[in-house]
Amino acid sequence: MGVRSDFSLDLQLEYVHEQAANDEVKRAIASVIQHMRTGRGGHRRGGKALVQLLVEARGHAATVGEWEVVRLLQDSLDYAEERILQPDFHERYRLFRDGLRNQHLRRFVAGTLEINFKYVAEAGREFMELHPGAGVRDLLAHIDSLSHDARYLVAPEGRPGRYSLFRGRAERMVWLERVLRERVDIEDSEEAAQRIAASPEAWALLAADPNGQMILRAAQLQQRSARLASLREVAEDRTATELDLQKALEGQHWIFGGRYVGEAAQRRLVSGDEVDIPLIRGDGSLHIVELKRAVSMQGPLVKRHRGAWVPTAAVHDAVGQAVNYLVGLDENRQQIFEEFGIETRRASAIVLIGHPAVQPSVPEREINEALRTFNTHVNRVEVITYKELIDNAGRSLGDPSGT
Repeated sequence: MGVRSDFSLDLQLEYVHEQAANDEVKRAIASVIQHMRTGRGGHRRGGKALVQLLVEARGHAATVGEWEVVRLLQDSLDYAEERILQPDFHERYRLFRDGLRNQHLRRFVAGTLEINFKYVAEAGREFMELHPGAGVRDLLAHIDSLSHDARYLVAPEGRPGRYSLFRGRAERMVWLERVLRERVDIEDSEEAAQRIAASPEAWALLAADPNGQMILRAAQLQQRSARLASLREVAEDRTATELDLQKALEGQHWIFGGRYVGEAAQRRLVSGDEVDIPLIRGDGSLHIVELKRAVSMQGPLVKRHRGAWVPTAAVHDAVGQAVNYLVGLDENRQQIFEEFGIETRRASAIVLIGHPAVQPSVPEREINEALRTFNTHVNRVEVITYKELIDNAGRSLGDPSGT
């Protein structure tokens, strides 16, 4: 994913600059705009520097309590990193058309809804004709199942202009898509799943293959091993930023162990706080991952104190940040559960920080032991180096050395 820097973001940041009250926040936002406008040939500058400047501006706004500006800058960051689509961004801020709503988009959405409602009404009538004794719950369940199957609509070759929607395909398709996405290295797993499921011959061959599950498991191990090697490469890169590490870890909850079933889609659960990686346990509770630099970390991980190795201030600061996140989650747990369905009452955290290569003069075993001792005295927060995390994940893939 690239970093987007365009006229729309420029206009939105001008608006954010107007909303800011604190002079330091205004200067930080102005630095972002100035960076964008120093591109060559009429192009605006983006890159990692733009993301870093936006993060710093957001941090200044949070420090002085300008939470509305924090929200606006988060939208700027999400747009730059392409998590907000351009039509949504334009509609949200009405950057063009003198602040008027986009009537073309409105008419498009209205026309789409009209077609949808007509189809639902027709499908409902057909269902009731075939099932005269059905109740409201049965009808709603039928319509809900149609919404899932609609994703896998097909266009028959011999019937131009006609489309077919097969009942019951959604469940098989979702299973196949997950298999292809999580266990086999295919760029567009959804498209591949649709092609296979739309072909009865391909589906029959896959379902009938007695060695299919063994092949899929081997493919899963191969894919995870490749992604783990990529993460190791980033962690050992002396120029890698926290954002680089976050991108290498996203979508790989298995690296943290079998207790986690996935990642939450929402990273901003509390106003002003955005967790790096929100993991979900099997019981539905939250576990946050706070990322710091690895080999590119400035300063040591441990220091000598009264004849023993103890964590440095950098580790304590990172743990303090994670604790603050947990406090915010505790204070807003009811609202978070109602809005996102995530249980934060039992939330915990892991801080990923540093690498033994930061201190080659200190044995790796001593660094790990110092952090483990520290962890026994910290409630709900665990500190671990990137290397130990990666080595543990490697062993889970069957590599005794973890490499």
